[in-house]
Amino acid sequence: MTTHTGTDPYIERTDLFVDGDWQPPLSTETYTVVSPATEEPIGRVPIASAKDVDRAVAAARRAFEGPGSPWAATTPAERAEVMERLADALCARTEELARLITRENGMPIAMSPRANVRSPVGILRYYAGLARGVEWEERRPAFASGSTLVRREPVGVVGAIVPWNYPQALAMMKIAPALAAGCPVVLKPALETALDAYVLAEAASEAGLPPGALNIVPGGLEAGEALVAHPDVDKIAFTGSTPAGRKIAEVCGRLLRPVTLELGGKSAAIVLDDADLDATLAGLARVSFANNGQTCYLSTRVLAPATRYEEVLEAVSAMADGFTVGDPLDPQTAVGPVVSRRQRERVEGYIASAHAEGARKTTGSRRTRRLPERGWYVEPTVFGDVPPGMNIAREEIFGPVLAVTRYGSDEEAVALANDSEFGLGGTVWTTDQERGLAIARQVRTGTIGVNTYGLDFHSPFGGRRASGLGRELGPEGLSAYLEWKSVYLRS
Repeated sequence: MTTHTGTDPYIERTDLFVDGDWQPPLSTETYTVVSPATEEPIGRVPIASAKDVDRAVAAARRAFEGPGSPWAATTPAERAEVMERLADALCARTEELARLITRENGMPIAMSPRANVRSPVGILRYYAGLARGVEWEERRPAFASGSTLVRREPVGVVGAIVPWNYPQALAMMKIAPALAAGCPVVLKPALETALDAYVLAEAASEAGLPPGALNIVPGGLEAGEALVAHPDVDKIAFTGSTPAGRKIAEVCGRLLRPVTLELGGKSAAIVLDDADLDATLAGLARVSFANNGQTCYLSTRVLAPATRYEEVLEAVSAMADGFTVGDPLDPQTAVGPVVSRRQRERVEGYIASAHAEGARKTTGSRRTRRLPERGWYVEPTVFGDVPPGMNIAREEIFGPVLAVTRYGSDEEAVALANDSEFGLGGTVWTTDQERGLAIARQVRTGTIGVNTYGLDFHSPFGGRRASGLGRELGPEGLSAYLEWKSVYLRS
């Protein structure tokens, strides 16, 4: 049921998408989704319980190995056709999805269509093509005699848990390779962005996904824990915080269950002494502040050479001070609100601790006249004179806050970049690409860019150390949903 209040609808969802149909939840709890820009309710969804997760997993299990096995029994070409139809159905909902997610999490509307529709659609089409081209079986000559048939087989039922910052893209980084491999999925979206998951469900139904191939159960801690530990789930794929990832890893380790974890980051932007500052700032605007600073791979530690330190600090501060902050539905807005009151308090706590520890704030403040009166806004904030041991240089803030640290040599810059428990992203800024590449090779991280940064569907994405386990995207992302089987044959 949808009712209209003002320009946008208030969306009331009462059912869960399970086994290819809308089913009433087995719990009476609901969650009210609140706009971070207005602090007003924009919709309501049921909160899935452990029993709802049971029902969704049972549907996925039937799709994988029940009578007829409606998903696992399909050929790769058939799966690819369904995935292409799902991509088309999502494309048709571009405006609806982009606007809805901006209302849910505050992402600027200027980036929402690309981040929340075009990227997920591209991922779907990429894995549909990969499914058609993979050699699912190969025959190898045996060492002594005969041969071995080596098969790629789906790992089984997948439990996928995604956060609120890029809800459709992060979901599709799991759903697309799982479906391509022949794995049914139980998706648990974050409650903050549960409304857009229903649009995904409608698209899946329109595309003709068989019953149980994709089940969607928005929920909180109870649903997440039930999914991770469920005896009929064969693999977990999770994107979220490092503390939550550690807990999931402990459960999956005990169960010997495959798990992919894409966790937090505190990536470094190394500005070399030969960098073109105008080009560097144009890049940093995107790779340090994207989605209001709520992106895991952002370069939020700026490492500046001592010979140009004040110049770099002043330029980065001016860049941050020049952002248009305001209504995320305004196409001119560069920085919108953070997702919740709790998140704003967390970010403001880091700003206060930086003040207390002696960092030099060069722009931004807690709440100023330039910010809207309503909404969970944090002004883009830059701190200089940040030593590597300070909290804002070591901990993931997940808000529009940068720390600028001085270094003396290329070797020290690399050492500072590597002095972190995280290892997810990073950037190097220079007019000498070969020099930048030499630096990039030394940084211990899962991904890094030279004068740019952007996820590539064709290449693996993921982190080291506290930033996670395994890889998504690229052929490696498909491999995460496959098991290998060797069939030995006599000559």
